[in-house]
Amino acid sequence: MEQIAEESKEVKKVVKNTLSICPECNMIISAEIVERDRKIFLEKECPKHGLFIDLYYGDAEMYKKFSKYAHDGKGTGSPNINIIGYSCPANCGLCPGHKSHTALANIVVTNRCDLACWYCFFYAEKAGYVYEPTIDQIREMVKAIRREYPVAGNSIQLTGGEPALRDDLPEIIKVIKEEGVDHIQLNTDGIRLSHDFEFFKKVKEAGVSNLYLSFDGVTPRTNPKNHWEAPKVIENARKLNVGVVLVPTIIKGVNDHELGEIIRFAFKNIDIIRAVNFQPVSLTGRITHKEREKLRITIPDCIIKIEEQTGGEIPRDAWFPVPACTPLTHIIEALLKSPKYELSPHFACGAGTYVFKSRDRLVPITEFIDVDGLIKYLQSKADELEAGKNRIITVAKILWEFKKFIREDKQPEGINVKKMIYEIILKHDYKSVGDWHRRSLFIGMMHFQDKYNYDIERVMRCSIHYPMPDGRIIPFCAFNVIPEWYRDRVQRLYGIPIEEWEKKTGKKITEQYYRRILQVEAD
Repeated sequence: MEQIAEESKEVKKVVKNTLSICPECNMIISAEIVERDRKIFLEKECPKHGLFIDLYYGDAEMYKKFSKYAHDGKGTGSPNINIIGYSCPANCGLCPGHKSHTALANIVVTNRCDLACWYCFFYAEKAGYVYEPTIDQIREMVKAIRREYPVAGNSIQLTGGEPALRDDLPEIIKVIKEEGVDHIQLNTDGIRLSHDFEFFKKVKEAGVSNLYLSFDGVTPRTNPKNHWEAPKVIENARKLNVGVVLVPTIIKGVNDHELGEIIRFAFKNIDIIRAVNFQPVSLTGRITHKEREKLRITIPDCIIKIEEQTGGEIPRDAWFPVPACTPLTHIIEALLKSPKYELSPHFACGAGTYVFKSRDRLVPITEFIDVDGLIKYLQSKADELEAGKNRIITVAKILWEFKKFIREDKQPEGINVKKMIYEIILKHDYKSVGDWHRRSLFIGMMHFQDKYNYDIERVMRCSIHYPMPDGRIIPFCAFNVIPEWYRDRVQRLYGIPIEEWEKKTGKKITEQYYRRILQVEAD
């Protein structure tokens, strides 16, 4: 039992009841989300292993603000698992109780990696086997995503391990494009792409949309994995016109002092960097309460640090939870009278804002758009359309009235927000959204769960899913947080022992590890 009885006696207010799992035995148990000391905690007690308390959200006011945007998504009309009386997360997936369609499908193409980061979910040597699905298996996984109803999956991230270790990566990308997927993102440390331009070029020509580039800081101390290689990756991406998303894993006391500098680095390269997506670390494996307190950082903690480290240019009020964008989807659906792609994860899963550059200033979208007012207005108009109001008249009103939410005198130089939103609403195509992104920098947060802060309601709303070779589609925080049920069990079944892989390929698993050679000039 964890020795945290003293903390549990503090005055608390129960915000809501939920379900979680015991970090020791995976038993599904009751849990409370409570407010204490202006923060949100998750408390749960296992009959066998005792009481567990963990920080859930570092700012109670932000939690309350974001909770107003909660939204039940479309789910899937064609579940892979049909179970009456399902017990989330024990019956993934996707099951009839899941509330979000697949917004992003993560396909693990290998568990081999050229690095061995301590906070990583998994890699081959740690697992003891090599998992690399065949191209035919990958095609079937894509087909499973494309069969989802009412919204077919149309965005895939290739992940690992390090996907660029597969020489056939261009062929994998081509197969996914053949199945009709528009957006293919490559999750990478960038090491091979930094020194193998021809391979990068093949990946681009095969149809990759952008890079999801690991980038933990702006100094060698905070980003030892690819500090020296990242600039070369960005240079090569610029030559090939491949957009880049920086992905910093944020760990309290390690790199949380560099959030502002990471954003400034992105702005220096805004011609090719499309976004920064901060990921507060998920504390996998067994770890004591004291160790978690030392390392735990949540979305509000990062947002407040960004406000401080940008001198208030990106304030905490500029941020909104991911499901806040659903009214725009509802307008488009009402106009076209058909279901469309929407982002409907739990409000505590992620947050974001758009920031524009105006000379030397960072200008958040909330400085010149009343985002909250516009969101409420769009939802009201979507409701009118659903109720049968005349579409032509309603659309005309929208296009005329939404300008009242824009302060044109505050717009960054060269930005015409009215025109951008016209394009998105009227054309509602992939290019319109892309044009918006190319004129701004999206700054996001995504905090994946671990066994200590596990909220099953979040799992049921998850919109990032893993298709597997056995035909199932698993939410992220079931796949990675309970690997003994999902990731490791299935990948071990479809993988091969390292010794067998080495014999089959004539390679050693240790040969893949990256050994950096730094040339230091003599004084």
